[in-house]
Amino acid sequence: MDRRHKAGQLRRNKKDQVLAEKRRLGSGDGPPHLVAVVTLHASADAASVARLLRAEGGGGLVRVTQGTEDCFGLVLPRFKHRFIFVRPDTADLHTLLDVAKVADSLVFVLDAAVGWDSYGEYCLSCLFAQGLPSHVLVCQGVAALPVKKRADCRRALSRLTESRFPDARLLPLDTEQDAALLLRHLGSQKQRRLGFRSRRSHLLAQCVTYMPTCSDNGPNALPMGLGTLRVSGYVRGCPLQVNRLIHIVGHGDFQLSQIDAPTDPLPIQLTQPHPAKPGKDGGDGPAVRVLMKADPAQRESLQTEAEVDPMDREQTWPTEEELQEAEEELKNRRVLKVPKGTSEYQASWIVDDEVGEASDDSCDDSCDDDDDMMEEDGGSDGASGDEAEEEEEELSSSGRGGTDQQYDEGMDEAEESEGLKRYREARAHEIFPDEIDTPLDVPARTRFQRYRGLKSFRSSPWDPMENLPPDYSRIFQFQNFERTRRRVVAEAAQEEEGAMVGWYVTLHVVDVPPSVMESFQRGRPLLLVSLLPHEQKMSVMHMLVHRHPSNTEPIKSKEELVFQCGFRRFRASPTFSQHTAADKHKMERFLRADAPTVMSVYAPITFPTAGVLVFKQRDNGMQDLVATGSLLSCNPQRVVLKRIVLSGHPFKINRRSAVVRYMFFNRDDILWFKPVELRTKWGRRGHIKEPLGTHGHMKCVFDNQLRSQDTVMMNLYKRVYPRWTYDPYVPLPLPWVKQDLNSLKELDV
Repeated sequence: MDRRHKAGQLRRNKKDQVLAEKRRLGSGDGPPHLVAVVTLHASADAASVARLLRAEGGGGLVRVTQGTEDCFGLVLPRFKHRFIFVRPDTADLHTLLDVAKVADSLVFVLDAAVGWDSYGEYCLSCLFAQGLPSHVLVCQGVAALPVKKRADCRRALSRLTESRFPDARLLPLDTEQDAALLLRHLGSQKQRRLGFRSRRSHLLAQCVTYMPTCSDNGPNALPMGLGTLRVSGYVRGCPLQVNRLIHIVGHGDFQLSQIDAPTDPLPIQLTQPHPAKPGKDGGDGPAVRVLMKADPAQRESLQTEAEVDPMDREQTWPTEEELQEAEEELKNRRVLKVPKGTSEYQASWIVDDEVGEASDDSCDDSCDDDDDMMEEDGGSDGASGDEAEEEEEELSSSGRGGTDQQYDEGMDEAEESEGLKRYREARAHEIFPDEIDTPLDVPARTRFQRYRGLKSFRSSPWDPMENLPPDYSRIFQFQNFERTRRRVVAEAAQEEEGAMVGWYVTLHVVDVPPSVMESFQRGRPLLLVSLLPHEQKMSVMHMLVHRHPSNTEPIKSKEELVFQCGFRRFRASPTFSQHTAADKHKMERFLRADAPTVMSVYAPITFPTAGVLVFKQRDNGMQDLVATGSLLSCNPQRVVLKRIVLSGHPFKINRRSAVVRYMFFNRDDILWFKPVELRTKWGRRGHIKEPLGTHGHMKCVFDNQLRSQDTVMMNLYKRVYPRWTYDPYVPLPLPWVKQDLNSLKELDV
């Protein structure tokens, strides 16, 4: 009974909290109801929707932005509700997604005949993947139809929208009465809670000013290239802390100096304002109250990478006792007489009865072989940060010019040849997964020296701290990420200090480049988000995504892509891997269409949950949606293994043994890979018994007799890591043309 009573109390408290949040939205105690008007068809007119809504205001219209008609405030005293309507540019996908991240409701404007076009379907796919707030559908042009056709038009449009919006309500919007019904519906509809924005304070800029920072206070002071950005707006989500870092979407992370409390420009009671009091500087403006100032001792740092000590991995100087022990060990060292060309590893398996004096030539030859292998290993590691590709690249010849000259004028031959190359690689990988050819000019033990064999991919051990790259010294990692996430989220939910939700405040953001102000002056929205602790630090982030059905081109691993993870937008080169519950995960060379894929990148830490959108930018500036998904975890110790398969052909088949060729081409390679287990495509397992001759033939023993059409295979693995190509500054995509995608022509840049 006590447990049941406690559960009932928690349920009632949760219900009361949700009801209080709904009542606070749009009232005098909460932020105005932020509504974004989005057109899903080229013929839909968002400006006419805005005109109808402004006409309903009846004197309660208050502009809250700097000289733009796309954003206005609306106060309805009879509803005791206030709205802020934003009309983002649908052609700019980044602007649309940024506004949808903070909007309380979305108004989708449809065409009365066809609903939405192909570009509207593309926008809906991005919005659903990011997280869709409360929404309502409106259609224009129904009043212009004959009376007998209006009902049929509404039924056809309802059937069309059921696939995407099964529970949404479809409203007409042609008159002022329709606008009044729409406002009433927006103020009373159920609000959908989005986790990635409700756990963080966020603010949509209503008024922005910029003051450059000068080098000194003298009369000849010069600007330093940075300045203080003053952003005014309503606090949403949760209370805003002045000592937390602020992320300006699309521009980076910054610090706050103070928070002011100016006069609310959109009060719920439309009364005559009081006479303005003189400001602090003696001006005629009203006095601004300072809410809080940042404490330098408690303000979070902008440090994103760990400090790397270049001497951290250096060996300490040996002591005298260690030197004496090394000399005695050299004196007592036995020298084995081995055949010429035997390596040190092979000599360690020779029994003691063959101990004797070894010739200097044999020792020198073995030492030289080992030194050469070490030099080749170091050269392969230090030649470049990129790993050498295991497949031989196929050079596609450029196609002949067609007879239709008009068709060939719009074709890019370089892009066509690159697409052909990618298609052939993806097709070969689909037919022969991970199979590569053993090189003829380089020994296999040198070419694949960083690979190893595994007895079992599932149960064989692999140390996650072994041979880490230098980039791992620059990142941060948690001892237990899930425990830290729960603690940080719980502390953020219990905070009761700072600028409360619904307050109209002015944030002083320091050391901001002038490009932020220029972007706002060009009409792009300015969105500020308060980061949780540790969310500015770099680590290895993993994202679980599904390939979007509209993407048909092959996407290769470690290809540069554009990510939208929560409020962040950045470029990175991810590695693909399978989504399994094991401690080792197989790398995927291409993004699969039939299974979920995990993308791993170096990126700032973000606590789940958060939606993920992945785009690929074309050469002409447009961005195509490649995959959608959600943030999985932050775990640098996640082991991603790349597999290569060496294949051979059975030459002579006996009962349980067979002579295999074409897997290796010299005797030393066979002896080097002798401990690795073999398998066949038909399920046989075996091992190498001995080499035959010097041209790569080897005798292998299997658990059952082979068939002549079978293929002998050897699996080798190595661990792979993402490339450090993180770039927080994503170039603006080329705006889409407002027409159907099927007839969309690429624009020249």
